[in-house]
Amino acid sequence: MNKKFLISVVAIFVVSMGLGFLVHGVLLAPEYAQLSNLFRTPQDAERYFFYMLLAHVLISFGFVWIYLRGRENKPFLAQGVRYGVAIAVLMTIPMYLIYYAVQPMPAPLVCKQIIFDTLGVILMGIVVAWLNK
Repeated sequence: MNKKFLISVVAIFVVSMGLGFLVHGVLLAPEYAQLSNLFRTPQDAERYFFYMLLAHVLISFGFVWIYLRGRENKPFLAQGVRYGVAIAVLMTIPMYLIYYAVQPMPAPLVCKQIIFDTLGVILMGIVVAWLNK
């Protein structure tokens, strides 16, 4: 681990947390509020916030680590988009499809989750590629 790696992990953590708040805490919050039987109350969720932070630390570490192992000597923008799409296909999209199969989530909400989080992962890919060009 070098300084650039750690800076990349911190930057991706900030982007990941920020996008997560924007998408799930703002844009989709009204739809989640209609499904209160599927989610923790805000007060209960606060008790578990450490796990949210831990998850984003792990996401950031893994995201940067995998990118650095597969990057090529090509323009950063295309690499970042390619990497973001690959991660979305590997993790983001299947995760929401699995949740949809086992949890009674409305299909339009699942589509929004997939679209917003796929765009977020692509943005994270661009950021990590830019930081490591």
